[in-house]
Amino acid sequence: MPSTQPRPEHPRPQFVRPHWLNLNGEWQFESDRSDSGLERGLRDRELAQRITVPFAPESQLSGIEDVDFQEAVWYRTTVTVPAEWTGHDAVLHFQAVDHDATVWVNGVEVVRHRGGFTPFSANLAGVAGPGDEALIVVRARDSRYGVQARGKQSTLYFNRDCHYTRTTGIWQTVWLEAVPAVHLGRPRITPDVAGSAFHLDVPVSANKPGWKVRAVLSDADGEIVTAEVRADLDLAPRLVLAVPTDRVRLWDTTDPHLYGVRLELLDADGAVVDQAASYAGLRSVSINGKAVLINGKHVFQRLVLDQGYWPESLMTAPSEEALVADIELSLAAGFNGARLHQKVFEERFLYHADRMGYLVWGEFGDWGAGVAEGTQRDNQQPTASFVTQWLEAVERDYSHPSIVGWCPLNETHQLLHDRITQLDDVTRAMFLATKAADTSRPVLDASGYSHRVPETDIWDSHNYEQDPVEFGKQMAGLAEGKPYGNTGGADDRPISQPYNGQPYFCSEFGGIWWNPEAAASAAGEDRTESWGYGQRVRDEAEFYERFAGLVDVLLDDPLMFGYCYTQLTDVFQEENGIYRFDRSTKLDVERIRKIQVRAAAYEQD
Repeated sequence: MPSTQPRPEHPRPQFVRPHWLNLNGEWQFESDRSDSGLERGLRDRELAQRITVPFAPESQLSGIEDVDFQEAVWYRTTVTVPAEWTGHDAVLHFQAVDHDATVWVNGVEVVRHRGGFTPFSANLAGVAGPGDEALIVVRARDSRYGVQARGKQSTLYFNRDCHYTRTTGIWQTVWLEAVPAVHLGRPRITPDVAGSAFHLDVPVSANKPGWKVRAVLSDADGEIVTAEVRADLDLAPRLVLAVPTDRVRLWDTTDPHLYGVRLELLDADGAVVDQAASYAGLRSVSINGKAVLINGKHVFQRLVLDQGYWPESLMTAPSEEALVADIELSLAAGFNGARLHQKVFEERFLYHADRMGYLVWGEFGDWGAGVAEGTQRDNQQPTASFVTQWLEAVERDYSHPSIVGWCPLNETHQLLHDRITQLDDVTRAMFLATKAADTSRPVLDASGYSHRVPETDIWDSHNYEQDPVEFGKQMAGLAEGKPYGNTGGADDRPISQPYNGQPYFCSEFGGIWWNPEAAASAAGEDRTESWGYGQRVRDEAEFYERFAGLVDVLLDDPLMFGYCYTQLTDVFQEENGIYRFDRSTKLDVERIRKIQVRAAAYEQD
């Protein structure tokens, strides 16, 4: 019988232990609009409402559907740690809580975390063990005016333009996991296509004399190779899984082959103390001149901007099937990947991208950072906290083969002048931190607008010119080493360091405004009701003509390694998707697909 629990699947499919407990479902809930709840005793009493976790209180599926600003919210539930977990610690995991979270268990503060997009955990040893009840209380603060990474969450009461309904509090799965006192950490799995091998860095919580870490690689035909290394000398023992020639199978968009990986921690007697299941794809990303190569081949990246919102559940996918459906919809329209835009997507999405051969660029939700009293002041006021949160995201997602590039910032607005700003410092810090954390993928310092890191691996632009002829003229300078770049200020001054020959793509274009139910003459109406880029097309025929003209400009440029079309679906009032917000059909998808899938000039190698 199908589960009635919301989002019952394991939330971390690339590191799965045998014993875990999903805590999604009904919790007690109370809004704390003035953030005075701790003083008023909310931590220590029953809460007034009921909410369905993991859906945010602004969403329909939460059962609350309160879209007003909430400075803080409180959650409360009681769970019994399974008695059969004897000999193990219970670890409490939160996949994402927006924005500042404090967690108490049985009256003891067990963890604090800042950042609405990344996971955090608390080991409950000494607080609640096997067979014990654990009273979990969570306070999530989400200030309207604080400087924080919000992504596309509106800082005004109403939605407008490309800013949408807010998310507060718990919005991804909460779960318990049975973990031995000495245990494995999540591995970093680095594919080595040239060497036909995987390199594994496997953290251990303690270095015990005589203990070992073992890794076993397998495919559909069974076990392939085993590697074993001492676990008493290094904080993260390193293993190499060399794949025999006859079992090598690369991961790519046409054959997304995944190997199974079994990890074991062995004590001095050879007994298995801890174990976890993982997987890996043998895939490389490299750069040759202006080319970004996948497994050494020219693969034109036909990306779509994916915002990851749903009408009934906002940033949380309503179901596992909804995650799969979005990738299927994208593939059906002729895209082979996505920019995961202004949001760190839940890891289940990346799992499906891995198994379906879907290319993605990992991104941070850095927008909406600075807010003045009652008005939007500045998207870009990042702090050191942004670096912390971004590194948490890179660490979480490092081993996913579907990720082919990183982009920590979006549309930064620095102007070139003689003063280095905090935004310059944070931009460079996020770029350098990403390069230090991952040497296997290219890093784009900021998508569109200001490129302030001269050695950024990738250069790009955002260009929403709607006339294909004019768009073609603007995008024509790449061959001369003078690609289109965004400008700023009243005088359209340069806002980037000079282009230095990096691979280049137009990472946002299109955004064609089309709502079949709206009158073609209704341009200029209230932007809270309908919005898109440029002049709305008059009819569907004009949409296809404009779409084909814009796409052809980029497909015909032999130096352009890809593009990203805005966007996969409408999102609330932003009506420029290939599909409607509810994922129903809005256009002739097969016609869209045919326009895109013809051979790109870049692929003629």
